[in-house]
Amino acid sequence: MLKPKNVWEEFFADKRSGGHRSSAEEFLAMEAREKLFHLDGGKTLLDFGCGAGELLVYYAPEYEKTIGVDFSPSMLEEASKKIKERNCENTTLILADDKTVWDKLDSSFDRINAAGVLQYLTYQEIDDFIFNASKYINKEGKIVLFDMLDPRLYPLWKIGLFSQDKSCRKILSKVVCGVKNSISSSLKNRPRDILGYSHYPNKIKKIANKNGFEMICVQSMYYEYKYHAIIFRS
Repeated sequence: MLKPKNVWEEFFADKRSGGHRSSAEEFLAMEAREKLFHLDGGKTLLDFGCGAGELLVYYAPEYEKTIGVDFSPSMLEEASKKIKERNCENTTLILADDKTVWDKLDSSFDRINAAGVLQYLTYQEIDDFIFNASKYINKEGKIVLFDMLDPRLYPLWKIGLFSQDKSCRKILSKVVCGVKNSISSSLKNRPRDILGYSHYPNKIKKIANKNGFEMICVQSMYYEYKYHAIIFRS
C-alpha cells in the first residue's frame, strides 16, 4: 500500500464531514447563501476541496455545470451520496489534490472556489494553486478562497476571547490546554493544529498580484476568525 503523500492526506483519509461550525442543514444553507453571494454568478464552477459536499449541493442548482474535487476518498463518498439525494445531475466529482487536479480538467470555469481548504497549503503552494487556476479561469472569472484563517484573529478565537461567557480563568485554561495539545501533537508527529495554517491577507494579495490578479478581502459572516479572498483580473 502506498503511504499518504503528506500528513493532511493521512489526517483526512477517513473523515466524512467538512468540519463546519454546525452540521444542521439550516446553518449550511445560510453559509452557502453567503458564499454564493460572493461567487456572484457565472455558469460553471470548480469547487476545490468540496469535502463531503455539504456546500456543493447548494451551489449546484445555481450553475449549469459544477465539479467537486477532493483528495479524500471517504469525503467524496459522502459527497456522492448527497449529490444523488439532491439530484444534482450537473455535478461531477474528481479525486485529486492541488497538484494533480489540473491534469484531470478538460475545460475552463467562470468560478473556481475553495472553502476552508487553502489553510492546509503553504504560501508557496497557494502561489502554485493560483498560478495553475489562472489557466483554467475564464476571462471575466473569479477565484474565491473562502474561510482563510486570519493570524491576527485566530489565536484570540482559540483562547476564547470571542466567547460570550469568556473569563480570565477560562482563557488561561485554554492557553494551557493549547500548549499541552501542541506538544503532544508534535511528539506523535501529528498536525499541531487541525485547522492548518493561518495566512496574512496582505501576503495572499501579493501572491494574487504576482499572478496578474486583483484581490479584495471580506470578513466571514459565520466565523469570526476567517476571511474570504476574492481574486479577479483587473
